[in-house]
Amino acid sequence: MSTMSAKIVHVSIGRPWREVYGFAGRPENMPLWASGLASGLELDGDDWVAKGILGTVRVRFTPRNDFGVIDHTVTLDTGLQVYNALRVVPNGDGCEVMFTLLRLPAMTDEQFAADAAHVLKDLNTLKALMER
Repeated sequence: MSTMSAKIVHVSIGRPWREVYGFAGRPENMPLWASGLASGLELDGDDWVAKGILGTVRVRFTPRNDFGVIDHTVTLDTGLQVYNALRVVPNGDGCEVMFTLLRLPAMTDEQFAADAAHVLKDLNTLKALMER
């Protein structure tokens, strides 16, 4: 497979990065802000399982770390695996939350733009939760 196009989708959040990482990095909190996982996640071995419009998906997260990395691999029912790079990094007294969106093969410009808009919506939901 050749290299896919990528877009960094990010928001600034006015809370310390460790607080945002502590909340956003807990799989059980993700349904509160990541709408693709709104049905909730259930632990199944090393993976988390969610049921949604794409069917049943398995999600495997990188271990907790001191770098703000919340990377995770999503495996769809079809067997397609999508690697999602999600980072929380310090920015002054607050932080940046950045998601690297990869353009999957055969994805149209419109689909890629819609995917980016969806990710931005989710990150803005996280921002609203953290800045209450």
